[in-house]
Amino acid sequence: MVERNPDLIVVGAGAAGMACALVAALNGLKVTLLEASDQVGGTTATSAGTLWVPGNSLAQAAGCDDSIAAAEAYLEALIGTEDPGGLRCAYLRSAAEAIDYLQANSWVKFRSAGTHPDYLELPGAASAGRAISSLDFDGRLLGKEFARVRPPMPQFMVLGGMMVGKADVTALLGRMRSLSNFAHSTRLVGRYAWDRLSGYGRGTRLVMGNALVARLLYSLMQAGVDIRYETHLEGLLTDSSRVAGARVRHQGATKEIYANNGVVLCAGGIGHSIRLREEFGAHALDSLSLSHAGNLGRGIEAARELGAALLRSTPDFLWQPVSTVPSMNGRPASLYPHLYLDRAKPGLLAVDGNGCRFVNEGASYHHFVEGMLHARQSPQQPATAFLICSTDFIRQYGLGAIHPGTSRLKPWIRSGYIAVEETLDALSLKLGIDSRALHASAAQMNAAAASGHDPAFGKGATIVSRFNGDPRHFPNPCLGVIRQGPYVGLRIRAGESASSSGLRTTADCEVLDTSGKVMAGLFACGNDMASIWRGAYPGPGATLGPAIVFAYRLGAGVAGGPRP
Repeated sequence: MVERNPDLIVVGAGAAGMACALVAALNGLKVTLLEASDQVGGTTATSAGTLWVPGNSLAQAAGCDDSIAAAEAYLEALIGTEDPGGLRCAYLRSAAEAIDYLQANSWVKFRSAGTHPDYLELPGAASAGRAISSLDFDGRLLGKEFARVRPPMPQFMVLGGMMVGKADVTALLGRMRSLSNFAHSTRLVGRYAWDRLSGYGRGTRLVMGNALVARLLYSLMQAGVDIRYETHLEGLLTDSSRVAGARVRHQGATKEIYANNGVVLCAGGIGHSIRLREEFGAHALDSLSLSHAGNLGRGIEAARELGAALLRSTPDFLWQPVSTVPSMNGRPASLYPHLYLDRAKPGLLAVDGNGCRFVNEGASYHHFVEGMLHARQSPQQPATAFLICSTDFIRQYGLGAIHPGTSRLKPWIRSGYIAVEETLDALSLKLGIDSRALHASAAQMNAAAASGHDPAFGKGATIVSRFNGDPRHFPNPCLGVIRQGPYVGLRIRAGESASSSGLRTTADCEVLDTSGKVMAGLFACGNDMASIWRGAYPGPGATLGPAIVFAYRLGAGVAGGPRP
């Protein structure tokens, strides 16, 4: 069957694909958005949903002191002055404009995240203003399409289905400490109870990445974009030496769809593609992908079948430390990303596979995993670490998928998620690490906690670690003694939030072939497009920021408007 209907085909309904389809539709194009699964959102739906956008107007309105010049200086210090194809320059030039456009023309609305530091303290770094996040969204507005929004990770919900953001966690844990916390908690739980009584399978108050995805979906519905679910990309179609469409499979039937303006690949990057993961070394690192299980790298593979070029980074991935949560209480096994809730808190240390401290535990997720990789004895070794704390720490702060306030740890022990022992010697035996090294690491942390200064790794010395620490803890919000047992150990592995390597493109998202020529009619953005950070990680939202901004540039440009 052949279809010659849309102006533009967009493959993949993650943040980049949805934003590109939306902007193209708002500029007058008839867009068909193809999604392999039965829900939108991709990895964005399960993320914190933060965007790194230097110079944005929301920060300016909030009084944050930031500038494009400062961001340029920061990125030059982080990555270098070289900017192949001018992609970094295009991003900085278009970033604020993209956010203003979406806010003015759609239901996609943001707020400034306020204080949310860049991840490295280099010239031009900012502690506030560059991070923005989606406003909360009422999922009831979507009607029956609410079920199309991929739910967040179960561990990011409480009471079986209520989403909570960082401010909500603070209010819920301190609900008896102030009237405002109590009122906030009461509103949250009351709204959630009403949702469940009304027949919703989960709470309809959406936050973080789920809110961004829902806002994009609602905007696409208003713009009349044709979203086709469970439609798999089999290959790209060419006509007169240009990419003219896509061959897709839906419910066992194959169809050829031709589009006037070409095809945009936003299928999520390398994902779970066995061949690409082997090629990029993920298997050798024993690394795990946080991308949606339906992401099989098909966008990149289809482009390469026509001769598209890959741009490799060092490293090939953007990292997050993860723990594997076993199947429990009817929930399937899953990965939990250790972003900010536990590692920076006082009373926790991280050790490598030998039992030695190796990193500032409060470093950003990407740089924590870089520390894991550097701590290996050889490149052939998998990247492994353990988080060590006491059961008292879990009651106060939680640990990974275990929520704060948890005192009954037996289910978590039986499942194998954590090991708990009365002594460090017994814990080291259970974890298979050197007892003397673990004792020395704990002693080092305890000495640092007593002085309020960590000379070995600087936990609590950096802005980002203090930001994620406990402001009520003195003298250092990140340093606390490893109290007497029982002691807890949790295995951590390298996880990929996204692939940094991807298709080589121009600043206008045109895919290039292996000879460096533009492949007419073929575009890429999101994680299918090689990261402009070239393996570095500047700050919170460093994947979603470029995904949305380049989607805006592409959606506007392919519709024939001026390139932003």
